[in-house]
Amino acid sequence: MLYIEKNDRRVVMELRQLTTFRMVASTLSFSRTAMALNYVQSSVTTQIQVLEEELGVSLFDRLGKRVALTDAGKRLLLYAEKILDLAHEARSAVTAEEMPTGSLTISASETLCTYRLPAVLRQFRTRFPQVKLVFRPYPFADLRRSVSEGNVDVAFEIDEPIHSTALVTETMIPEPLLILAPPDHWLSRLPSLDPLDLDGEPFLLTEVGCSYRNIFEHALNAVGVHPTTNLEFTSVEAIKQCVMAGMGISFLPAVTVATEIAQGRLVALNWEGRNFQVFTQMLWHKEKWLSPAISAFLMIAREVLNNVSQEVA
Repeated sequence: MLYIEKNDRRVVMELRQLTTFRMVASTLSFSRTAMALNYVQSSVTTQIQVLEEELGVSLFDRLGKRVALTDAGKRLLLYAEKILDLAHEARSAVTAEEMPTGSLTISASETLCTYRLPAVLRQFRTRFPQVKLVFRPYPFADLRRSVSEGNVDVAFEIDEPIHSTALVTETMIPEPLLILAPPDHWLSRLPSLDPLDLDGEPFLLTEVGCSYRNIFEHALNAVGVHPTTNLEFTSVEAIKQCVMAGMGISFLPAVTVATEIAQGRLVALNWEGRNFQVFTQMLWHKEKWLSPAISAFLMIAREVLNNVSQEVA
């Protein structure tokens, strides 16, 4: 139980209430929260009402069957995450758990979820089955912020080297980037590509803000190349299918197209004098307490991805 002095009045908050509040903030549903925490729904409603009465603010807007965090709720969520993390840290320190338990929240881009993380998750699940893994998808532009705000414990990005004062980053795997065309495209017959050959060609690219899209667009702009069509996709798999169908040229990490190139369904174009590359990177908040579960996950990720890095090299 926590006591906070507010306007000469003592505010009482229980860890149980904060746990319930955090779950409602995550699910935006009283009924799903009740199922997740094994409560009856009326208990969830009562806990939130008591917490709101103690604080003297509304934490959620009730919008019919939907709920949304108020500004006060968003502010409380930041502190609730810290308080609950500290409580878990205290319990772990006192009980000296030998086997990691609890939950772990991770996030990553579609590319890494598909091609890099499955082996990590499989190995972690095998060795630490008592840890509950939660995956929260975020758009590329919001991924780093989700770590900074404490919504994600560990995230993975595919980007140029990340430099941050708030986050710890580890570079795991170099990821070559390729310019791609269907095998019957006229450019695929050239031994090397003059960038001006790309002028006027239609391009199929990932969403705005994606690291490798930015790299490619900057390279094109630097030589005065302007694509005639710039179709934007959120799915790498959709881009590959459209390129193979002859709809345009794209720019993707080599790992995502290795199979299609080997099968002759895509061709990598050689931009003369240029090699494009980004890196798979792992990041977490520098002030984040590395619980036994997080420490175990970082260890497994290093083991698996460093082996992949040696194969790529």
